[in-house]
Amino acid sequence: MPDTGLQLEDVSFLLVWTAVAIYALAFIAYAIDLARRSDLAVKAKDAVSERVLVGAGGGSSIDRVRAEEAAALADLEAPFASRKRYLWARIGTSLTVLGFLFHLGGDVLRGIAAGRVPWANNYEFALTGTLLIVAVYLVVLLRYDLRFLGSFITGLIVVFLGGAALAFHVDVTPLADPLKSVWLVIHVFVASLATAFLALAFALSVLQLLQDRRERRAVVAARESDADDAPAGRMRFLRTIPSADALESLAYRFAIVGFIFWTFTLIAGAIWANDAWGRYWGFDTKEVWTFVIWVLYAGYIHARATRGWRGTRSAWLSIVGFSAVLFNFVVVNMFFKGLHAYSGLS
Repeated sequence: MPDTGLQLEDVSFLLVWTAVAIYALAFIAYAIDLARRSDLAVKAKDAVSERVLVGAGGGSSIDRVRAEEAAALADLEAPFASRKRYLWARIGTSLTVLGFLFHLGGDVLRGIAAGRVPWANNYEFALTGTLLIVAVYLVVLLRYDLRFLGSFITGLIVVFLGGAALAFHVDVTPLADPLKSVWLVIHVFVASLATAFLALAFALSVLQLLQDRRERRAVVAARESDADDAPAGRMRFLRTIPSADALESLAYRFAIVGFIFWTFTLIAGAIWANDAWGRYWGFDTKEVWTFVIWVLYAGYIHARATRGWRGTRSAWLSIVGFSAVLFNFVVVNMFFKGLHAYSGLS
């Protein structure tokens, strides 16, 4: 029986590296798609300009920008069957699905080899967490055409999953006594799901900053010279994606879902702590950072909803929040001692 477990563990590790390689190919395909979109954006701009001039009897660069934003928003919410058939984006998505299947196989085999759920240490949490990020991305694609995020998402997965396989991988070991609880299944899985939604919000916020910068420069150039070609620079693909406001709104929705799951994570963690150690809260480093992340996202949601913190300030709050999530997972788990020291690393 131990030999079978070891064999499954090795197969799992092989599947994980196969998934990393496929995700890397998906990243390349998505990157090519963005490059091709840059070329298409130049041609589309001329077509939009002509429509504006013909339809309005004249037009400015601002009119063209608004027309581009309307077209990009329509593409974002277009039904799955009627979306634009970007060849390389379709290849990237197909590769992402294939990578996900290998990834899922590696995760499941790890769990079978261990005889438990596969998220009891740093490596396994990274394995399951990145799997859920891809799963959420693929499911959301059914509702929104977020293929322009493909290179960002697959790039993150290659770095996170590949880095975890190199730095965090450990052999299957028995669970520590405090982990032998049903809360391991519930608490950690929900935390991983929350991280997946927050990662998607993070990616959208980064793109929002780039789009906001392009829009600001385009407006300034339009007012000065009625020409909006120069500000696009090498990132002309930004013309083909939704406006900064639309990206911010979408990031906000995902952040709210992630925040709800993170709130449950915080509550479930307190209940589990009481079962394991006889107290709900003990200011352990992991507990403190979990609460810090909750406060950051609560502040982000509250500030945007009631204080009018929108635009770049909203995006930076989202980015800082996800940076805290990564800090909690990597730095706290590896370098801080406490009751939650279950990284699996010696």
